[in-house]
Amino acid sequence: MMATFVLIHGAGDVGWYWHLVEAELHARGHDAISPDLPCDDDSAGLPEYADAVVGAIGDRTDLIIVAQSFGGFTAPLVCDRVAARLLVLVAPMIPAPAEAPAGYSARTRYEEETRDHYDDAIALFYQDVPPELATEALKRARAQSEVRMGEPSPLRAWPDVPTRVLICRDDRMFPAAFLRRVAQERLGIIPEEIDGGHTPALSRPHELADRLEAYAAEQGLFAHPSLAAQPDSP
Repeated sequence: MMATFVLIHGAGDVGWYWHLVEAELHARGHDAISPDLPCDDDSAGLPEYADAVVGAIGDRTDLIIVAQSFGGFTAPLVCDRVAARLLVLVAPMIPAPAEAPAGYSARTRYEEETRDHYDDAIALFYQDVPPELATEALKRARAQSEVRMGEPSPLRAWPDVPTRVLICRDDRMFPAAFLRRVAQERLGIIPEEIDGGHTPALSRPHELADRLEAYAAEQGLFAHPSLAAQPDSP
């Protein structure tokens, strides 16, 4: 038995962001999909983002929902509608029930965090991504519509799904100290950590795939070789 991963990208991005992780997971025998969200569509809000993901899932079951950054607003809505077994938030925004995305910074006290400021997108998001990949990511990026970001999320409560938070120690967008605090305050979770900046699916796809596999195996969603039963001791 292998696992099924649903990979949700962040703001102003496309499913291509996950292509290296998706390839890693496919090579290991897993199913993985990374749909494009309608983030450049002024008529689309969080319900439509969730619709796009649910439509891509189809009749798949026993799902691991994985969300990057702003994808954290979409992921719990998806978990309320599909057969999700695990939710993994990577370098995430972690919404509170009924919270509007536009209010997230104020409600999480983001501006109070000590952090450096970067005007260059590569320096902020892709500092440890190979230059050719960072350039391609910028070419594929889309303008994030802000028209409906002031609308409250339809989320009423955090889904009853095991949740993991994975943060990046060198994240310049959401510093590790900020995410440790928000994960504790909002979910009561101590995040796990990896090295790297805000976009580990491009900078560390193998390591990220390893983490996702391990999380899935811990939930019994597939038989990981390293967790296989050992012979009894004599």
